[in-house]
Amino acid sequence: MGKPHPIELRERVVAFVKEGNTKREAARHFRVSPRFVNNMMILHRSSDSLAAARQGHPLGSKLSAHENWISERVALQGEVTLDELCVLLAECGFDVHRATVGRFLHRLGLSNKKKPQGKRAAQTGDRQGA
Repeated sequence: MGKPHPIELRERVVAFVKEGNTKREAARHFRVSPRFVNNMMILHRSSDSLAAARQGHPLGSKLSAHENWISERVALQGEVTLDELCVLLAECGFDVHRATVGRFLHRLGLSNKKKPQGKRAAQTGDRQGA
């Protein structure tokens, strides 16, 4: 993702057009695209501010509101899988993809991996001994 043009350039472009020059002349003079000049004039008229909008995804997650509930479920059930958490959330009327739940758990520092116990752990140990 590219960086936004500096605020000084934005102000100079708008001032140049307000002096009576055309948008195309401004684009040639400042070596920017005509679309950029057009967007700056629209932004200036609508909000009177030329500051660049924030780029990228909004902060937070869909699941931020359910953080306590999810933490409690992981603590109570211990070995809960992503799919099980998705089903529990769906029962509460909140449809979410398992990857979203996985990223959210990772951000919280919680693990949803099963502990290596039982037959699988014993089989792995048998192979190493052979």
